[in-house]
Amino acid sequence: MKILFAPTLIIPELEPSQRTRILEAGGKGATLVDAKDATAQRQHIVDTEALFGRVPPDVFVHQKRLRLYQSVGAGVDSILTPELVNSDVILSSEKGEVGIHLAEHAFGLLLTLTRGLHTAIRTPDYALRAPIRREQRELYEQTMGIVGFGGVGRAVARRAVGFGLRVLAVDIEDVAPEPGVEQIWKPDRLPDLLAASDVVVIGLPLTKATHHLFTRDLFRLMRRHAILINVTRGPIVHGEHLLQAIDEGLIWGAGLDVTDPEPLPAGHRLWTHPRVVVTPHTAGGSPRRADRCVTTFCENLRRLATGAPLVALIDKQKGY
Repeated sequence: MKILFAPTLIIPELEPSQRTRILEAGGKGATLVDAKDATAQRQHIVDTEALFGRVPPDVFVHQKRLRLYQSVGAGVDSILTPELVNSDVILSSEKGEVGIHLAEHAFGLLLTLTRGLHTAIRTPDYALRAPIRREQRELYEQTMGIVGFGGVGRAVARRAVGFGLRVLAVDIEDVAPEPGVEQIWKPDRLPDLLAASDVVVIGLPLTKATHHLFTRDLFRLMRRHAILINVTRGPIVHGEHLLQAIDEGLIWGAGLDVTDPEPLPAGHRLWTHPRVVVTPHTAGGSPRRADRCVTTFCENLRRLATGAPLVALIDKQKGY
């Protein structure tokens, strides 16, 4: 089996131990080729059977023997072209594995806002002691609504329960219950979730159905003191509508690791808005992430050889 590794921001290179694990999982005669640029990827993908990483769509179309595309990255919206969707190539990702660091980042954004850390950091002045204390709030016994209850949403919920929050969720799929989560509704109950939530956390993938899901119409359904947290994909939230909603008092503020547009231009008001905190798409960072990716890939290589069902599969028609 020829295995192609296409480096990404998440895994810029493989450690020797990781290379050994991949070759062992690939079985007898397996080879592992690194292709760091599109030219090399285009050359090697022709006879590659398993791809680990991510390649541009104009490289993917040159594949002829590819069986498994193990995408590094939980979201696949940028690679899910008609050529990939309509092919027989099995697509897998980090689905279900990024929840830990994304959930921790979500709470980092949330606590920064509720405890006034962003104000104190931006303007280090003891005179702000009283103003910050007036704006601070507790999470304890407040309601968090989670929109999208996959791996990220579930990881957020577990941490929310620890903070003493009441937790509600919506998801389009029939998902398993989670201890401490009061209700998991279908999308038709999204208005009820928004109306009840002091904090709304987005845990959705980006698909045609979720693109600009959060617009002025949804912000009008939210509580005036509500905080919106987004750590998945920026275009799920209409950026201009969000800014207007905060300015007009439809919601209180937002914590964003992803934005619309992205990257957020220098000087954009969201960078410095007094009720917004933005990080530059850094929630995905974790020193443990690369090894988790390799572990999933190795498991899928072994399953591919035996015909067993693969893990972290993407439904190419649904986009997640």
